[in-house]
Amino acid sequence: MTLLKRFGFFILVNILVMTTISITVQILSTFFGIQIEPSSFSGLIIFCGLFGMGGAFISLFISKWMAKMTMGVQIIDPKVSDPHLQNLVKKVHYFANEAGLSTMPEVGIYDSPEVNAFATGPSRNNSLVAVSSGLLNRMSTDEVDGVLAHEVAHVANGDMVTMTLIQGIINTFVMVFARLIAGAIAGQMDERARPMVHFGLVMVLQIALSLLGSIVVNAFSRWREYRADYGGARLAGRSKMVAALERLSRNVDLVDTEHQAMASLKISDKKASFLSALFSTHPSLDDRIKRLKSMAN
Repeated sequence: MTLLKRFGFFILVNILVMTTISITVQILSTFFGIQIEPSSFSGLIIFCGLFGMGGAFISLFISKWMAKMTMGVQIIDPKVSDPHLQNLVKKVHYFANEAGLSTMPEVGIYDSPEVNAFATGPSRNNSLVAVSSGLLNRMSTDEVDGVLAHEVAHVANGDMVTMTLIQGIINTFVMVFARLIAGAIAGQMDERARPMVHFGLVMVLQIALSLLGSIVVNAFSRWREYRADYGGARLAGRSKMVAALERLSRNVDLVDTEHQAMASLKISDKKASFLSALFSTHPSLDDRIKRLKSMAN
């Protein structure tokens, strides 16, 4: 279960959507004789591409809504009377302007002792930056600036859209190879058992290949964290970005264990074995700090 908990919200929802679509198609074909899957190779590629990309984009479109529901994020009205919350919104909008965003992100806060934040949303013009109450209570103004700049950099870089495209390509390959391998194996079976064997193999192979594909997705996720660190350093200053990461490294024990599915969206620390590191969505904070400190002025 430890490795499964490392999968982020985006990947989990995407796999769930893709698997649900596949199961529905397989049931219609196997038990009701409704042929949806194409027989030709080119048709298979088109079919899997449509469903694979579809699953990824569905998870993208509902990402902000799901984040609000899952984490209980309360959106802050820019005209809120609380000066601290008002300043939080102003800081996010300031960094967004500096990053060249034409539409300001929604800014939210969620009640949690963890020192963390995340950015999500289907596009640069429809995004959310959320911070925990624990982060606001434990970080200095400069450290909060570093975190906010990092999250705005994620939005400005279009990371969610890029991640969706990568996930969609992985989905397509997973669906194609699962069906090709299942077809080759089932073809050697008795004709009466062939449909059920094919159905079971497609489901098992799709899950197994999705796990392997997530290694590629998570590798990109780790790379985007480095890029967002550099972007945050440009927006808020390298010293603030480094200070924010150092503060986070001193508070890694304050982890929200109730929302493991949101791990890929949040700043976090991963100190693990080589195998489990392959499934990590974030590089270690120590490594990120070293890279920032070595960045040219």
